[in-house]
Amino acid sequence: MAPVNGEKVEKSKKKHSKVVIIGSGPAGHTAAIYLARANLDPVMFEGFMANGFAAGGQLTTTTEVENFPGFPDGLRGPEMMEKFRAQSLRFGTEIITETVQKVDLSARPFRYWREYAAETPEEAETADVIILATGASAKRPGLPGEDQYWQSGISACAVCDGAVPIFRNKPLAVIGGGDSAAEEATYLTKYGSHVYVLVRRDELRASKIMAKRLLSNPKVTVMWNTVALECQGDGDLLNNLRIKNVKTGEESDLPVNGLFFAIGHEPATQLVRGQVDCDADGYILTVPGTTETSVKGVFAAGDVQDKRYRQAITSAGSGCMAALEAERLLAEEEELGTA
Repeated sequence: MAPVNGEKVEKSKKKHSKVVIIGSGPAGHTAAIYLARANLDPVMFEGFMANGFAAGGQLTTTTEVENFPGFPDGLRGPEMMEKFRAQSLRFGTEIITETVQKVDLSARPFRYWREYAAETPEEAETADVIILATGASAKRPGLPGEDQYWQSGISACAVCDGAVPIFRNKPLAVIGGGDSAAEEATYLTKYGSHVYVLVRRDELRASKIMAKRLLSNPKVTVMWNTVALECQGDGDLLNNLRIKNVKTGEESDLPVNGLFFAIGHEPATQLVRGQVDCDADGYILTVPGTTETSVKGVFAAGDVQDKRYRQAITSAGSGCMAALEAERLLAEEEELGTA
């Protein structure tokens, strides 16, 4: 075993696991299901309001999920995550409703500390492999009325929610000026009667090709130098945005039945920043085509390493990859006697 601060890392007397999964969204649970069926006794820390979400991640805040194969009638996000959790438990995953507060990835077995543990060597627990599936959360501007109409007319994922009946043939709005905003707005033209894009500046940050595609779409109106002030509705559903032109100071109403935030996401990587390689936006970098990180024995799956797709189905797929890669690594090390 590699030394840490000159000392040999031993397996924890408190708890040692072959595989610890941090995170409980589709990626984490898919990894758990595969690992449990492989008799690797995975331990999952599902978190307790980690990153502002209940155990299960972002899908617990989603109303209807209609694009996950196998559910032709769709189902509510929390219900989907309950099914994922039940399947993990069925095959023997140990699920702990706590948040990991600290990890030490400098040597194997890796050390980690639970939320309320003292950060001392005696309180550390260990794992041969760690799968990071902590996800990412959409940035939200914090507008008045935003919480009231979240998932009742407001969303942060056009691909996830754009086809929902409340948005069909209705005027919609997108906040943002980058590639994501251009892509979301263009996608929404398939369903909405018209799409308004609110851009704070007088130009788009999007790439030229995306900007051209957006500006040439007859179902899109870009509102330059415009910000949203308040989300308004009838108490049940959004039906209006109060907006302001930042150059003239003029305020007005924009009647829309849908509002989509496209101002970026924040990956939940604070736990491992400085220990695994991340890109400029904080997403964990993985070896292309794998879930391997810059640290051997640490794998990353789901939105924490995926800044492009961010879908439940792609997260689940990468969770499967992480489990298979972790299983392969442990088997190889056992054969070599280095486990």
